[in-house]
Amino acid sequence: MKKYHYLILTALLSGSFLSVHAQRQTGWVSLFDGKTLNGWKQATGQASYKVENGMIVGTSAMEKYNSFLVTKKEYGDFVLELDVKLESNTSNSGVQTRSHFDATGNEGTGRVYGRQVEIDPSDRRWSGGIEDEARRDWLYTMQLNPKGQPAYNQGDWNHIKIECIGNSTKTWVNGIAAAYVVDTIDTKGFIGLQVHAVYKAEDAGKKFYFKNIRIKTTGLVPTPFPSGVYVVNYVSNHLTPYEKKDGWRLLFDGKTNTGWRSAISEEFPTKPGGWVIRDGTMTILGSKGGEAANVGDIVTKEEFSAFDLSFEFRMSRGANSGVKYFVTLNEDTKGSAIGLEYQVLDDAVHPDAKLGRNGDRTLASLYDLIPANKPPRFVHPIGEWNTGRVVVYPNNHVEHYLNGIKVLEYERGSKEFRDLVAISKFIIWKNFGEAKKGHILLQDHGFDVNYRSIKIKQLK
Repeated sequence: MKKYHYLILTALLSGSFLSVHAQRQTGWVSLFDGKTLNGWKQATGQASYKVENGMIVGTSAMEKYNSFLVTKKEYGDFVLELDVKLESNTSNSGVQTRSHFDATGNEGTGRVYGRQVEIDPSDRRWSGGIEDEARRDWLYTMQLNPKGQPAYNQGDWNHIKIECIGNSTKTWVNGIAAAYVVDTIDTKGFIGLQVHAVYKAEDAGKKFYFKNIRIKTTGLVPTPFPSGVYVVNYVSNHLTPYEKKDGWRLLFDGKTNTGWRSAISEEFPTKPGGWVIRDGTMTILGSKGGEAANVGDIVTKEEFSAFDLSFEFRMSRGANSGVKYFVTLNEDTKGSAIGLEYQVLDDAVHPDAKLGRNGDRTLASLYDLIPANKPPRFVHPIGEWNTGRVVVYPNNHVEHYLNGIKVLEYERGSKEFRDLVAISKFIIWKNFGEAKKGHILLQDHGFDVNYRSIKIKQLK
């Protein structure tokens, strides 16, 4: 009997040794030994973190600020894997990557900030999305990759994979590709486990479970992402190899007016005080607010039908401009050329925001037709960059996005669309907005507005 026990013990120890040896051979290192919190420290918050049955268990508490258990060591490039389970479906969690601590933040109680991979048990289904905790807010909402939204299973264990290599951060939830962000901020920092603050008594005392936390920092090879996933790329006027392979191309190279012309002539407008290319932007200079009254609009030389268009814009105070699509240049207009318009507007100052119907002339709206439903937190302040996106599918379904949020959708040419046109200023144009193809237009409305990172992918 003793010999039998000895054989079992030998086998277990041998298996344990082989497991550790295998991890070392493949470059994986455990960040959690299953017994202690060695290598970790609590940075902020009143939630408790304990080790129970081989798991790190965080327990929520009524508090104003989020709690974080963070690694004592900082990491640069890595692949991180862990398993997560949340008891509550009303309180989210997250995994901090390349993050930092500000001792003066949160009224002197300390604040953790940096990119966080979201663990979201709510019906919103944003698990795997990326937020810049306590700094820039959301970078990648899962509305940008709907195929990844169903991956998370509330109440069960979920496997999270995070790959940070160079400027790229990619995430997976249960093996399903989630988010892809290219960002130059923070090349290294700590890793953290969040227990979100709760504000209702019934949400206090809920458990957040973490286990099988391991990291690899050497011999890293980027994991391929499936095609068709939208990339949030914060490197101006730049495409990653993945984007190029996926069919994206730049409409503005950041240096020249190649591919653009005036809406009223074959040449690019060169009149002083109009369109200028500087500091990597396509900029229209202010001219007392007139619609196409100075040098006028510019359009792409090429025409497009079904496409995914993404662009960054920065407005001056009180600005008005727009990005139009399906512009045919067939109409004889005295002002701006006619087309469907993604409105670019300072809603707080410009009077156009109060005109039209139900806010259909506000920022990111389909101008004079459909108002944008945009949460205030997704509108970046004047002077900061916003990201607009227009997707036109081959079946004529159209979507507008603002900073990762889908703000409206409609069917081009449908009865509902035509009914809206019939009560708009566009009623005088036959078959408005229903052209099979058209130019992309940047509007001169007499205000300082900058554009950059204008990229497009044609859809089939």
